[in-house]
This record gives sequence, structure tokens and C-alpha cells, in this order.
Amino acid sequence: MKTIAAVATALSNSGISIIRVSGDDAVDIVDRIFVTDSDKRLSGCASHTINHGYIVNKNMTDMSCDSSSSDQREHLSGEPYEVIDEVLVSVMKAPHSYTGEDVVEINTHGGVAVTKKVLDIVLRAGASIAEPGEFSKRAFLNGKMDLSQAEAVMDIIEADNNIALKNGISQLRGDVAEEIEEIRDLLIREIAHIEASNDDPEHIDYDVFDFQLDKTVLSSIERLEILIQSFEKGRIVRNGLNTVILGKPNAGKSSLMNNLLGTERAIVTDIAGTTRDSLEESLNIGDVTLRLTDTAGIRETTDRVESLGVDRSKKLSTDADLILYVVDSSVPLSDEDEDIIRLTKDKKMIVVYNKTDLEPMVSSDDLCKLLTEYGHSKGDYIILPVSLKDNTGVKDITDKISEMFGLGAVKTSNEVMLTNIRHKEAVSNAVNSLKNVMKGISDGVPVDCLTIDLMDAYSFLGYVIGKNVDEDLIDNVFSRFCLGK
Repeated sequence: MKTIAAVATALSNSGISIIRVSGDDAVDIVDRIFVTDSDKRLSGCASHTINHGYIVNKNMTDMSCDSSSSDQREHLSGEPYEVIDEVLVSVMKAPHSYTGEDVVEINTHGGVAVTKKVLDIVLRAGASIAEPGEFSKRAFLNGKMDLSQAEAVMDIIEADNNIALKNGISQLRGDVAEEIEEIRDLLIREIAHIEASNDDPEHIDYDVFDFQLDKTVLSSIERLEILIQSFEKGRIVRNGLNTVILGKPNAGKSSLMNNLLGTERAIVTDIAGTTRDSLEESLNIGDVTLRLTDTAGIRETTDRVESLGVDRSKKLSTDADLILYVVDSSVPLSDEDEDIIRLTKDKKMIVVYNKTDLEPMVSSDDLCKLLTEYGHSKGDYIILPVSLKDNTGVKDITDKISEMFGLGAVKTSNEVMLTNIRHKEAVSNAVNSLKNVMKGISDGVPVDCLTIDLMDAYSFLGYVIGKNVDEDLIDNVFSRFCLGK
């Protein structure tokens, strides 16, 4: 397999840049371009050591820069070279490395030009440029991690808050894989019992093994359904809460967004229809990330541009995890309020009862009555009085969001959560197969016929951790990784 190289850090001006090299020839390739004051070679260095020296260009005629202005020295062997950068080089020999191969990491000064220059010299010395995610793909193929752990690497990189980071580390540690493997072990043991009794029915029967298939399958279903139920919470932890602000024009939607963000992000005026299109921002509230969208006020309008904004507001609301419905308490409820309440049925919602500094023209009871009339369940919404003008009551909104989705307990618990839709679908398929087994037991199907569904469940669970998956899936997973990871 070819030796690969890529920049493993962000390509920008920084303190340090790292060029990672992995493969059978990694040490030899870097040896060709690395010199030390003592003429020490990397091939003679122990694994997991850091070595000081210089990345050099020994082919002086193949340089695009003016070599006369470069630092030129003579190697101890008498060979001339051009110094590119003073570096620290880490050597990690197989199999005790991230990829399971020989890995060399060159720590250069963190400038864009010098980083590109060092990578170019590594490639000219014999390495091939790595594809996105190829280092992690090799780690998976070499058995250093399973597929769920590999996906957790990107979860950690993309984590926007402490809970997402904690869950990513949990998966990287193998908590999901451990739960899946335990259930797979139970199932394969039952399959082995059935097949053993099939192969030698005269000497082996189910009683010898204390055969209790129904109990094993029921227990497995219960454990897997707990994982499935964790997905919605895990998805929010990983991706954030898709939160849409709705309301009539001039209800205070943009003021709410600015208040939550702590900056004047949205234009606020007393002219109805100021917001014509959606405005998207992300912010962390405690350990929860909100993907916040301010929308155009919902009302009937003949203005074509504003009408497009209203249509977009309605569409965005259908995909929202949470609706922040801003009500102007100083004006009566109208047909537009009914439209919003009808539109947000079955959505979790915080009704921001705004402008409490003014004389109220609508009460909380009025809102509750209208919400109930259009099918909103009492447990799915909260009415919170606020005055965005006086900045009162806004903290109650942020406190209730975490409480509403049960995310507060996630921070302190060790719950194993699914965060990847691929994992959820595979586990759901396994549960369906196990339910078929239970139906077969109930219907009196011969036990040996149940092994088909048992093996299906076993295979679906293996799909989560990358057992017997096809190459296309592997390529798809790792293609979403960043270059150098």
C-alpha cells in the first residue's frame, strides 16, 4: 500500500503545522529530507520519540525559489542542501500508531508558505497525497478502531458544545461498540446452540444448554430500543436544536434573536415587514447549541418579496425541533396568530409572551385556549412572559429550552446515545428481525428456522461497527472526513 501524506492541521498562519506521513516507507521518505546536527537518522530512532532537526531540499536545481537567498549548508556527508525549516519530527512505528502503520509527523512553524513547501518536498521524496479521511480509513482497515469509533472522530472535530464533545469521546472510547458487541455475542451464542443441536440431535439438545432463546431475544430488544430512543436526544446533541422564531410582523422576533445572540445581528424597526428573508445564526446556551433562524413576519401581503419570505418562514417551521413563537401581548390575537398556531401543531414550542411592559390586549388564558383548540398538547408548549424592550424574562427562555428536551441530565449521565442516522437504521432493522424471532417462537415455528432472523439481527448490528460492510459504505463514511484526518 502506498505511503500517504497530508497537512493534519488547519492550513493557516498559526504556531505549529503538522504534516502527517503514514505507510511502510514513511520513515525512509522523511529520512531523505530530514537532517540533524549529529547526522542521526530516523530509521535508527526508537518509536514514539521526538527528534529535532531540519527539513531540507537536496535537489537544488528543482526549486522554484531563488536558492541564492536561501539558507544553504553542507551535510556532514558533503552533500549540499537547502534548509526549508527547523522542525520536530515524531516517529511512531507500526502497529502502535493511529493508522497501525509507520507514522511520521513533521511539526513545522505554522505558516502557510512553509507548510505547503514542506508537504511538497515530502511528496517529491516519494509519498502520495492522502485522500480525505484516508488516515482514519487505514486505522479502521488495520483494526485500530471500528466504524462507529471512526465516525466519532468527526463528531469530536465538529462538536460545538461540551455535551457533543463528551458524547463523541464516549463513542471514540467504544461505548456504543461495546453495547453492540455484547448483544451480538448473546445472539451468536444462541445461534451456535441451535446449530449444534441440529448437527448432533442424538447427543445435544436444547436442555443441555439451558436454552432460553425467548429471554435472550426479549432482553436484546429492550436494550436496543433504549438505544433507538436515545437517537433523538443524540441527534440534537450532535447537530444542535433547529430553532425557528415565528410571529406576526413587529411582534419582536428580531429583537429576540438579537437578545439571545447578545449583538445587533438583525435589523429592528417599527416598520412592519422589515425582515424579508430568514436570518440564521448559531449560539450555545449552556451546553446546548441552537441553530437559530429569524423569519419574516407571517401575514397576508401583496408585496411579492415579502410574500416569498412568509412562504419560507412556513417551510422552515416544518423542519424545526423547537418553535419560538413571539406574541405581541399589546395587540389582540388575529387570523395570523391562528395560522401560526395551526402551522406549529405537534411541535415543541415556547410562546414568548412579549411586551409585558405595555397594557395587555391578550392573556395567557386566551393563548392556551387557542393552542388547545388547534390540537397543541399542554406538555409540548410553555408560555413565558417577557419584555424584550426591558430585557426581562429572557433568561427563563434559555433555562426552559434545556429542560424541555431533557438535555440537562445528559451532561452528568453516562448514557450511551446514538447520534448517527446510519446507526439508528441498522439497530431498528435488528429490532425488527428480533421481533420476527419472537413471533416465530409464539407461533411454534421450529427453533432451527429462527436462525435466519437471528443472523439478520446479528448482521444488522455488525453494520453499526463496520463488520461485513461493503467498500462503498466505507468510502462514503471516510469521504466526509477532512483532509489529513
